[in-house]
Amino acid sequence: MVDSTNEVINMLSKANINLTIEELVDIALARGEGELASNEALVVKTGARTGRSPKDRFIVRDNATESQVDWNNINQPISPEAFESLWQKSLHYLESLDTHFVSYLKVGAHDSLGVPVKVMTELAWHNLFANVLFIRPEKPTVANEPDQWTILSAPGFKTDPARDGVNSDAAVILNFSKRRVLICGTYYAGEMKKAMFSVLNFILPEHDILPMHCAANAGKDGGTALFFGLSGTGKTTLSADPQRFLIGDDEHGWGTDGIFNFEGGCYAKCIDLSQEREPLIWNAIRYGSVIENVVLNPQSKEPDYTDASLTQNTRAAYPREYIPQRVEDNRGKQPHSVLFLTCDLYGVLPPIARLTPEQAAYYFLSGYTALVGSTEVGQGSSIKPTFSTCFGAPFFPRPPRVYAELLMKRLRNSDAQVYLVNTGWTGGARGEGGERFSIPTTRAIVSAIVDGKLKNAEYEKLPGFNLDIPKEVAGIDSILLNPRKTYKNKEEHDKNARTLISQFMENFKRFNVSDAIKNAGPSLD
Repeated sequence: MVDSTNEVINMLSKANINLTIEELVDIALARGEGELASNEALVVKTGARTGRSPKDRFIVRDNATESQVDWNNINQPISPEAFESLWQKSLHYLESLDTHFVSYLKVGAHDSLGVPVKVMTELAWHNLFANVLFIRPEKPTVANEPDQWTILSAPGFKTDPARDGVNSDAAVILNFSKRRVLICGTYYAGEMKKAMFSVLNFILPEHDILPMHCAANAGKDGGTALFFGLSGTGKTTLSADPQRFLIGDDEHGWGTDGIFNFEGGCYAKCIDLSQEREPLIWNAIRYGSVIENVVLNPQSKEPDYTDASLTQNTRAAYPREYIPQRVEDNRGKQPHSVLFLTCDLYGVLPPIARLTPEQAAYYFLSGYTALVGSTEVGQGSSIKPTFSTCFGAPFFPRPPRVYAELLMKRLRNSDAQVYLVNTGWTGGARGEGGERFSIPTTRAIVSAIVDGKLKNAEYEKLPGFNLDIPKEVAGIDSILLNPRKTYKNKEEHDKNARTLISQFMENFKRFNVSDAIKNAGPSLD
């Protein structure tokens, strides 16, 4: 690191291209963008927006997207003219600054389907974040490529709703025709990551690739497991398994030749992070990592991961290289196990259930879980049930059936077994006597799945949900496997089960799918 602040500032040019992680850390410190924690990770604050701003996200509506995007309150349309006007204003703002930062990176660890991306940022730490989360080419380019996307991040440029045709002083806009992503008015770096995730989610189905909001890891034999789920359900924690090798923690594609990671880093939730329970993540947060909105002890600079005074959505971004046990080429074989992670607030879903292909399609489209940890602006600290299609509705531009049909196709052409894994409550609903499953308990269940120990297990039917649940899992109290047995008050269980089943049935009315898939869901009969 450079010791002199003036020396760092003086080395900056108008556009600083392809700087190293070390250089970006030095510049961020010299410019007062953040500070180092005791573990030497760069700690930054994102201001009022400590999560994504879904109401400020738009997709340009033109010939490329008109009939292909599922237009709704998530995929909001904006005109090409409004986008171009905002792009030029934001570009002029960025180029008027004394300095800005440019990196040529990539998303998608696939030889032919990886997407080059040019990242232009106002802040050094935003460029550092992109270098950590995206894939860093061995020989980064300094030239624009024909199929390259461009991200322009200008948090200091505020939009005007009346003038710019947006909803607030911030905007995130995807333009598929011009391969551009505009992010302005928000300091939350996760918008860059999720914008490019949405880009691949639109592009890849045309190439017979299922894009997935999931983590992935592999055993010593190369056997691959996928972990679907919304933020807070355990994707990052459970995929960072000391007994297995990490591929990625959040975004992957699944094609005929196996799976591949979209990213070159991980983006872990930090709230209540524990060295004992999550050693791989704890040790990965070091120099070169970025910690967002984590409170430091004023004297020792130790991160206080229990402090949610800034947000529940505290985050750490770190490179894959910081996980010693990882799959080097960032890819995996055809998966043998697919886990749908759900955080059930009612305590009526089992910790483990085996799904038929039709049930897999039903629960994939439903995407039932709990909103945990305020990943979106305005969500607050409350926890509530939600149905998020494909376990990631905010990031999938095409109609849900496109992704469901690809999932069914992948399952038909592989030996993968799908399981529903509840990482939420047991013994009662949240706030009504229930307790959340412990990480060791869920890890034991996940180990039984990925080690193949449940393939030949004896199963019984869970009434109402019509799920197959194992009678025994090694190391787990058998009472935990049947939710009704964990309730002291059985009538309370039955009431909560009926409530959740009714929510499933009401939510699924919006899907036009086969009777086989419709009938695979829960029933009040």
